[in-house]
Amino acid sequence: MQDLRIIYMGTPDFAVPSLEILVENGFNVVAVITAPDKPKGRGQQLATSPVKDSAVKYNIPVLQPTNLKSPDFIEELRIYNANLQIVVAFRMLPEVVWDMPEIGTFNLHASLLPQYRGAAPINWAIINGEKETGVTTFFLKHEIDTGQIIFQEKEPINEDDTVGDLYGRLMQKGAQLVLKTVKAIQAEDYPQIEQDESVEIKHAPKIFRETCEINWNQPTQRVYDFIRGLSPYPAAWTTLNGKNLKIYITKPVVKPHSKNAGEYSTDGKSYLHFATNNGFIDVKELQLEGKKRMEVEEFLRGNKL
Repeated sequence: MQDLRIIYMGTPDFAVPSLEILVENGFNVVAVITAPDKPKGRGQQLATSPVKDSAVKYNIPVLQPTNLKSPDFIEELRIYNANLQIVVAFRMLPEVVWDMPEIGTFNLHASLLPQYRGAAPINWAIINGEKETGVTTFFLKHEIDTGQIIFQEKEPINEDDTVGDLYGRLMQKGAQLVLKTVKAIQAEDYPQIEQDESVEIKHAPKIFRETCEINWNQPTQRVYDFIRGLSPYPAAWTTLNGKNLKIYITKPVVKPHSKNAGEYSTDGKSYLHFATNNGFIDVKELQLEGKKRMEVEEFLRGNKL
């Protein structure tokens, strides 16, 4: 049984359950590395990351480097003498960092690698209409998301799942997989499986605002998957009477029509439909530029179309 000294790296809420499950199971997390505090909100007060908040709660030392290649940071990292590093939802690491521990550095990735390598695997799995995804732990190496797989767990994607729904389930499933992985490493009994490069690889690149514009000239199901794959964040959008309109929750309706793609129809009270190339998207929740998110009935009461 190895005496593990763990450094944990992560920033958003997705990374919190994995950190907490390790601490609560008695593992020795000697330090946490997370993003620097950032100004947030109207008052631009400095806000801490969810992972930092969790580390402080457990009295774990926190490092917040602005430059991961800084000699000062590298030296500080060495002082902790960790033999295992764990990365969950953090930025790319330089080799001098991920190659430092004796055992190595493993990452939790929210897909079934080698599929959906990249920054937004949960979004793209739903956008592409997948029926299944999962979580993977793997050892880091130079090329992003390509290292040897330790463990994987599958997770079904339901027909009406948004990225928010799936994110929550994978966050918890991922924490269990991190714990399983650390226990196996401690017992010195864990697989190291090369990723299958012979299959056609689907990628999960970073999502920008331009990525999120809805193309109504597509089949209804593709538009429906696109919207739920971006809901609630960063949110798919279109324009309505010259204003930006984010769309969160919809229902697909496949039905012949003679409208132009993107043309809307409404009774002014209970429904708002946008035409696709083979049907409609029935909007249920939306947010007009400068307004709050609301259900369609409330929106129509305040906006005469």
